Amino acid sequence: MKHAVLGLLDLSPLTGYDLKRAFDETVNHFWSGDQAQIYRTLTALVASGLADVEVVPQQGRPDRRVHHITDAGRDELDSWLTAPAEPAPERSEFLAKLFFSPRLPDAAIADLLGQRRTAATTAWETLSALAAAEGTGTTRAERLRLSTLSNGLAHARAELDWLETMDREFT
Repeated sequence: MKHAVLGLLDLSPLTGYDLKRAFDETVNHFWSGDQAQIYRTLTALVASGLADVEVVPQQGRPDRRVHHITDAGRDELDSWLTAPAEPAPERSEFLAKLFFSPRLPDAAIADLLGQRRTAATTAWETLSALAAAEGTGTTRAERLRLSTLSNGLAHARAELDWLETMDREFT
């Protein structure tokens, strides 16, 4: 979470609210964060000197707390970006359910697969709409960021193809 927040702050100074929106609109297909996690992370980043807070007074509303990445934060982000990625164990509630599903009747397994197909189709449609809205990107930075969207589409397509195979075999 720390590095994802630093990465987004490196793109632009943000309030906690804006940071949550940035998560939802940019990296949510591969990295999610809830509001509480984001605020805890911001507090820790400020405490460790990796981010600063600028208080912007507002009339009739609470002051805005805009977070900026510091030079130390950029150094930390660069260290993380250049280090080998740690393998993260996959966790899938759906696959766990499928693994243990032989005790269920065929109709219940078909329902489980249908629910997953609905979720995978929704993910595919959401990512496809984002890709259509974004286009191909003209700068190196845009193309690299859009490549994560392309990865999400490939995973969604592979899951839909796998679900078709499952349908032929088990329904």
